[in-house]
Amino acid sequence: MRRIFLALSLLAGNTLFAQEGYVFKEGLTSGPCHQYGRTALFTDQLAYALTNGELQAPTNGSNSFDGEKWQAVTAGDDGAFSGKALSNGYIYVTYNAPKAKTAILNITGHQMVYVNGVPHAGDMYRYGWMFTPVQLKKGLNEFYIRTSRGWGRQGLRAQLTFPRQPVYISVADSTLPFIVHGKDNSGLWGAVVVINTTDKSLKGLQIKATIKGKTLTTTLPDIAPLATRKVGFMMDASAAANDNNRVALSLNSQNKVIDHKEIALQTVNANEHYSRTFVSGIDGSVQYYAVSPQANPTGKAPALFLSVHGAEVQAINQARAYKYKDWGVLAAPTNRRPRGFNWEDWGRLDALEVLNIATQEFKPDPERIYLTGHSMGGHGTWILGATFPGKWAAIAPCSGYPTLMGYGSADGLIPDSPKNNTEEILLRASNPSNTFKLAHNYQAGGVYILHGDSDRVVSVNYARQMKKILADFHPDFSYYEYPGGEHWYGDTCVDWGPLFSYFKWHTIPADSSVKVVDFTTANTAISSKYHWVQVLQQQHALEYSRVQLRRVGNHISGTTSNIAVLALDLKDLSGAVEIELDGQTINYTGREKMLYLQHGAEWSIGKAPAETDKGIVRNGTLKEAFNHRMVFVYGTAGTPAENAWSLNKARYDAETWYYRGNGAVDIIADKDFKAGDYIDRGVIIYGNATTNKAYDLLLKNSPVQMSNGKITVGEKTYTGDTLAGYFMYPRVDSKVAAVAVIGGTGLKGMKAAEANQYFAGGSGFPDYMIFSAGLLKGKETEVKTAGFYDNEWKLSAKDEITN
Repeated sequence: MRRIFLALSLLAGNTLFAQEGYVFKEGLTSGPCHQYGRTALFTDQLAYALTNGELQAPTNGSNSFDGEKWQAVTAGDDGAFSGKALSNGYIYVTYNAPKAKTAILNITGHQMVYVNGVPHAGDMYRYGWMFTPVQLKKGLNEFYIRTSRGWGRQGLRAQLTFPRQPVYISVADSTLPFIVHGKDNSGLWGAVVVINTTDKSLKGLQIKATIKGKTLTTTLPDIAPLATRKVGFMMDASAAANDNNRVALSLNSQNKVIDHKEIALQTVNANEHYSRTFVSGIDGSVQYYAVSPQANPTGKAPALFLSVHGAEVQAINQARAYKYKDWGVLAAPTNRRPRGFNWEDWGRLDALEVLNIATQEFKPDPERIYLTGHSMGGHGTWILGATFPGKWAAIAPCSGYPTLMGYGSADGLIPDSPKNNTEEILLRASNPSNTFKLAHNYQAGGVYILHGDSDRVVSVNYARQMKKILADFHPDFSYYEYPGGEHWYGDTCVDWGPLFSYFKWHTIPADSSVKVVDFTTANTAISSKYHWVQVLQQQHALEYSRVQLRRVGNHISGTTSNIAVLALDLKDLSGAVEIELDGQTINYTGREKMLYLQHGAEWSIGKAPAETDKGIVRNGTLKEAFNHRMVFVYGTAGTPAENAWSLNKARYDAETWYYRGNGAVDIIADKDFKAGDYIDRGVIIYGNATTNKAYDLLLKNSPVQMSNGKITVGEKTYTGDTLAGYFMYPRVDSKVAAVAVIGGTGLKGMKAAEANQYFAGGSGFPDYMIFSAGLLKGKETEVKTAGFYDNEWKLSAKDEITN
C-alpha cells in the first residue's frame, strides 16, 4: 500500500516536497526466540538460523523456534504493530520492489533489523529520527525486525520512503547551542545528520552556516556509502539579535549546493539557563551540556554542582529544574543521549568531560565540587560517587537505584552472580559497575539520600538498602524519605533545600589532612587515585583491588589486596618514612616524593610501570578500544561475501554508536588505512588477518590471532569456519590507544559476531572472547576461551577459562 508522505518529509528534515512511501501493515511474528542483556552472553535462535543459512521465509502457521509458530500480525489504524506476541521475537515483513533501488527505512520501537540479511541499528526508544539507507533488490525484499521484552504493547511502526535527492541534510536530530548574550558566540559548534543514499563514499563535502550575514565554512569528514553521519559544523552568532535567530545551512559539493536547511536557535541572557556545545575527545562528535548559572556572582570562586539526569530527560531540562544558587553554578552533562549509557562507560566519560569543561569555564572553588542526580541520574550519582572518591565534597542520589544488577531498562540487568566459570570471567569485566563492592569509597565525602516513599518506578527500598549499607561504616550521611513522594514530585525532588544545605557544610579535604584511606577499584584505567594513594597496577585485571591505610606522622600502615604496584605521594611528609604494608615493614629514606611499591613475593621499593604495560591509561577489556576517536576499518581482501559482511558490520556498529551515543565514526577501507594518519586513535578491525589488510599492521604481536579457518590463543588452536571472536590489544605505536577485532574464521563465524551488546551500558567484555556460532543457541560451553591479559599484555592462565 503506497502513499505520499509530505508530513514525513518535513519531520525527517528532508526535501520540502512529497516523497513516495510504503507503510508495512501486514507481517508475521515469531514468538519469543531471543534474549539479550548487559552481558556478552546472549541467545538468538533466528540469528543462529540466519548465520547457518537455515532461515527459510516463514508462512502463517509454519514452525518458528522452540515450539512456536509464525503467526500473522496486522498493524492497527495508527500503523503500529502491537501485542504480547511481539515480545522477545521478530516481525517478518516484505516489500516487492519493481526494480533495484535505494530506500530510507524508518522503524520505531525495535532493537535492530535484518534487511535481506544485512543488520541495521534499531530505535528501541521510539525517537523517530533513525533514517537508514538500505539497498533494495528487484523483487522480494525481506525484513526481520527484532522486538524486545515488554515493548510490544507500546507498538512498532515501519515504513520505507524514496527520497528524490541522493544526499541531503536531516535536522530531526540536531545538536545545537544556545546563543548566550554576554558570552563569546563567534565560534559555536552545531551538528546535523547527512544522509548518503549513494553507493560511493562522500569526500570533501562542506557545510556553510550563516547567521545574520556572518558565514563560517566547515569541511566535513568522509561519509561512507549507504550511510548516515552526524557531522559537526561551526557558526558565528556574534551578530545575533535578541530573539528570532536562525542559522541557514548549505551543504556543498565542489562549490555546488546540494541541500539547504534553516534551524531556529534559542537565545538567552547569561543569567538564564542555557546549553553549550563542545567537541568530544571520545569520538570527535559535537555534544552539549546545560548550565544553571550562579545568581548574582560576587567574584568569589563559586561551588560547582554536577547534576546527572534521569532516563529520557534532556540535560537542559535537568538544569531548568534548579533555581539559581547564589553560591554556585550547576552543570548538567547529557550521558551522550537521554538514555545513553546509564552514566557508565561512555556516559561516565561524558560526565568527566563536562566536569573538566565546567571547571575550566567557571573556575570553581576546588574544595566545593558536588554531585547529584535523579532516577537514572541517581544511579549515575551512586556510580560516579563510588568510582571517583575524592572528586566530590558530597554526593546526593535522588530516587536512584544503586546498580544495574537490580534495576535495568531496555538492555536488561547485569547478572548479579555467575553460574559457572565462563560467566565468572565474562561478568568480571562488569565489576566496575558494582557499587556495592565499591561502597567503602563513599567515606571520601558526605552522602545525602533523597527518595519519595511512594515511588513506584524506582522503589524506595533501593534507598533503604543503601542506607543500611552506609550505616555500617559511614560516619556522615543523611537520609530523607519524602512523605507521599512518587518518582517525580516536582522540582523539589532534585532542588531540595536541605540537600543543598548539606552540600554547603561539606568540602573536599586537602591531601595533607587525610589520615585514613579506604579505596577500592576494579579497573585502574577507570579509577586509580584517592588523595595521596594510587593503585597503578593490579595482580589480576578487573578483580577488585583494595588499599586500607592509616597515616600517623611519618608512619603509614595498612593492608592491600590484588595490587601489583602502589604509589604513595609523600609530598606532605619530610624525613624518613616507615611503611608497614600487609605485615611487612619498609623504611624509606629517599628524596623522591613519589614512592613506588611493587608486590611480588613480597613488597619492595620499585619504579612506575612501563607506559606500554597495563595500568592507569590502558588496562584492557574490549570496550577500551572504542575510545580515543575510534576508527572502523572494514576488510576488502576476502571473498565478495566476506567483504560485504565487513562493511555492513562496520556500518551497523556506526549506526548503533550514533543512536546510543550521539556519536560519529570514521569508516574506512583497509586499503586506505595508514597508521600514521590515525595516531593515538582506537582502531576497530572487522574481519580477520586473511580478509583485512590492516590486521597485520597492528596485531602482529597479539597472543590472539584469527584468520580464515583458524584462531590461535597462545598454544591453543581452534579450527573451522563457524568461530567468532572479540578481542583487543594495545596499539604498539601508541601509549593510549588500543585495537579491537570483531570477526570470525569464515562467513558463518563473522555473522555469529554481529551482535553488538558491547555498546550497552555496563555490559562486560573481557580482553578476548572466542566462541562458535552455537553460542547463539544459548550454549555457554560454545565460548571456547575468554580471559584477561597480564600486565605485559601476555596470556595469563589464572585469568582465563577454556571449555
